[in-house]
Amino acid sequence: MRDWLSKFIHRKRRRFCASLVRTYREISSASVDELWQKVVDLGDVSWHPLLKSTNLPYGLVPKPGLIYQAVTRLSPIPIRIFVECVNPRELLCIRLLTIPGVEERVTYRVESTVCGTCLSYSVTLRGWLSPLIWSLSRPYADRVARSLVEAVEGTTLKAKRKPLKNSCFDL
Repeated sequence: MRDWLSKFIHRKRRRFCASLVRTYREISSASVDELWQKVVDLGDVSWHPLLKSTNLPYGLVPKPGLIYQAVTRLSPIPIRIFVECVNPRELLCIRLLTIPGVEERVTYRVESTVCGTCLSYSVTLRGWLSPLIWSLSRPYADRVARSLVEAVEGTTLKAKRKPLKNSCFDL
């Protein structure tokens, strides 16, 4: 029990530091390209249950080192987001700079599998305030991967159902 607990709680110079890691996975019928386009469109966060808007234009391609602001649905205080790593069509890793005492890292991974396209959403919280922040944000974090997959599949279905206009069969 002691060894297991030591993985999550570290003592450094009389400071309490906790680490919380959680990964969510969803399988989608959409292609890797469609899912990846939705993940990397940092300006469109309409599907995200926690983020309300960003200060980026739609369609901006993320590059490592990009810093932008986002407003959450819970408070009007903007948070800063730093893009750490981008591997095209595979991985997007960002760091959220919210308040001192909490370090949050979010990783989106898109993989093609036999069952469909797998979206992996991983959240890592570090710092002495992380248990409090996790208790507040966990209900929202549980829904992020599912909301993203539903948004991509919804736009795919709408695109397939559009009727042809001005075709030769219109009467």
